[in-house]
Amino acid sequence: MAFVVPIASNVRSPTYQSSFVAGADVKVSVVPRRTSKKIVRVRVSLNANNNNGDKNLTQLNLSRNALEQKTETKTEHKLEPFVMQEPYPRPVSKQPRKQKDFVSLLADRANQIVADKQYAKEHSKKEPPGVARNRVVVVGSGWAAQAIANAIDTTKFELVIVSPRNHYVFTPMLASSSVGSVEFRSICQPIRQDGLDLSYYEAKCTKVLHEQKKIVCLEPSGRQFEIPYNFLVMTVGSQVNTFGIPGVDQHLHFLKEIPDAQKIRRAIVDRFERANLPDTSPEERKRLLHFVIVGGGPTGVELCAEVGDLLRQDLAKLYPKLVGETLLTLLEAGPNILMQFKSDLQQKAKETLISENVDVRTGAMVVKVDEKKFYMKDGSEIEYGLGVWAAGVGPVPLVKDIIDTVSEQSTARGRLLTDEFYRIKGVEDVFALGDCAQCELRPLPMTGQVAAQQGIFLARLLNRHFIPVQDPSSYKEALEVPVDPPALYMSKHAEPFQYLKLGTLAYIGGNKAISQVEAGDSGIGINVSGFASFLIWRFIYLSKLFSGKNRINVLIDWMRAKTFGRDISQF
Repeated sequence: MAFVVPIASNVRSPTYQSSFVAGADVKVSVVPRRTSKKIVRVRVSLNANNNNGDKNLTQLNLSRNALEQKTETKTEHKLEPFVMQEPYPRPVSKQPRKQKDFVSLLADRANQIVADKQYAKEHSKKEPPGVARNRVVVVGSGWAAQAIANAIDTTKFELVIVSPRNHYVFTPMLASSSVGSVEFRSICQPIRQDGLDLSYYEAKCTKVLHEQKKIVCLEPSGRQFEIPYNFLVMTVGSQVNTFGIPGVDQHLHFLKEIPDAQKIRRAIVDRFERANLPDTSPEERKRLLHFVIVGGGPTGVELCAEVGDLLRQDLAKLYPKLVGETLLTLLEAGPNILMQFKSDLQQKAKETLISENVDVRTGAMVVKVDEKKFYMKDGSEIEYGLGVWAAGVGPVPLVKDIIDTVSEQSTARGRLLTDEFYRIKGVEDVFALGDCAQCELRPLPMTGQVAAQQGIFLARLLNRHFIPVQDPSSYKEALEVPVDPPALYMSKHAEPFQYLKLGTLAYIGGNKAISQVEAGDSGIGINVSGFASFLIWRFIYLSKLFSGKNRINVLIDWMRAKTFGRDISQF
């Protein structure tokens, strides 16, 4: 049965449910339509087993005054259900959808940028006070979180970011900051910014209560609190994976956050100062000046290159008696370094590092670490003064908890399983983006470039009222009446995420880099190495920084380091 009734204009959620009739199983679904007549469609379904259904139906009071009185009482920011509550089964696609070619995808992204600017002009007016917005809670402050904060329409959504870190970090330059090529604050952007309408809570999310649509948070002093949500976005990234090797946690440095880079920067200078003491033995001096980096991926290679630059360009002048005793070693368990690149670029990077006096060892697997030595699988031992572990990443505790408690995640291997719209499998109204997410149909690499594109993708979906209901049949009848703006079923009307692959960069030292520029998955691309690639590397990294302030600061840092050398002051 379906009929039309008037409804108050301040009903914000696309669907509401109520049970009005005593003794009958009655469900009423209301879909608002923003027109001058304020007309909606109401669907009423009765339980066929209830013999008093027709009699009780007359008791329904759907008059305009009664319904307006019921809806106008909501003046607080109470979180209302955004979609229907019945547990409809999720439609499963066994095959990934056909991907667009590179040219079509590039044109589509250009059109989206233009559409976003037009959308921002047309929807710049905020909602009147007292009208509740649906709350989007973002857990984490990585690339995806930063993209959502800049792209989501806060006139429609109340954006809340929860993270123990109150800033975003441009992680590709962490290696540069660890040796003083750029300063730490130059590559950071505070979450709280003028012009952004959002709430930020400095806390760590410890639990997701998805059935209650709440998260449990722990603030620095140890107090717990809960935050309700309409939509939850997990952007918690990953943590260092030590693979259970004894001694790695206790004796080695990592490079995931700004404090890690600060520790490495202090430790390098500390080793030189200890080696310079008059009572340091030659054997101890040799050990202290041996720097070992484990991991031949982009992080390990770029850190090795930056440390090599620091040793040759600055510390050689400041510690002329010690520089001849320094040794820099890169350990990689695999057959080659930088496995993300093509073989010719891998070889070029290896040759460049060797020419810069880096001892590159492939097929070198660490099995144990103590305070002074690495123990290798082949039985050899390597003495070291400073060791850095950059050999892999794993899931954070919050992701592990969701994997362990949600049955649909039983096959997950350290990353939350999602569909092509990055809805977490087995959990309602929760998305996962970046390193903590893995699309079952189309896995993607764990890079900042992927996470940033995913964040913009999700913000666009929410802005345009694509909503993650589980079954298109639940909206079939409701969509017969036009709704402005339309509440569209995501999988039926929206296109899934497609990663626009543009290439990969890595700095390899001595003002040289390698660039693998690609046109998506077309197989078309160019490989560049040497100084020309170094200029490309610097230009792209500079353009990808968060703001003009960051770009100016990084440019000043580069010029200062080139002119006066890197600062080795200890604090």
